[in-house]
Amino acid sequence: MNEAPTPPRRPRPLLLLPLVLFVALAAVFLIRLEAGGDPDAIPSALVGKPAPTFDLPPLEGTGLPGLASADLKGRVTVVNIFASWCGPCRLEHPQLIELARDNRIRLVGINYKDVTANATGFLDELGNPYAAIGVDSNGRAAIDWGVYGVPETFIVDADGIIRHKQIGPIDEAVLTSTILPAIAAAAGSQQ
Repeated sequence: MNEAPTPPRRPRPLLLLPLVLFVALAAVFLIRLEAGGDPDAIPSALVGKPAPTFDLPPLEGTGLPGLASADLKGRVTVVNIFASWCGPCRLEHPQLIELARDNRIRLVGINYKDVTANATGFLDELGNPYAAIGVDSNGRAAIDWGVYGVPETFIVDADGIIRHKQIGPIDEAVLTSTILPAIAAAAGSQQ
């Protein structure tokens, strides 16, 4: 008996779906990659809004006052979140020492989840650029500031409005290309 030849099987459309999805996702990623932009730039919902309300105790052993939201009004303030256990904080410290000499601003620190002795040792070794240091031992203030990790730096204008957020360490290039212009803009917004 002659059996009728079976027709060739057609690929089912559902079997091609994973391939189509992969190609579509790859195209989206390629377009975003080619579009440029800074992949490290993470927008902050706080920029343009008042600094969060907080009241932090001082870092014992420094002789400096603690830090509260009321301290951020009256002049441009640079708020640096740091910790002694943070390697990038050590790398940015020379730029903070330099920035503290800028008479347009007040540089303050928030010590994040740190041991007091380690934090004071860090500042004794590298120098203390801060006019005030608040201790955020449980990380609550950092959450309110929208901190992703340390170091992070915020520029707050004289009205207490956050004007810039810098994620990661401030190196010489970031200081000159980003931080100093942001300070000038924040100071200019008060004119």
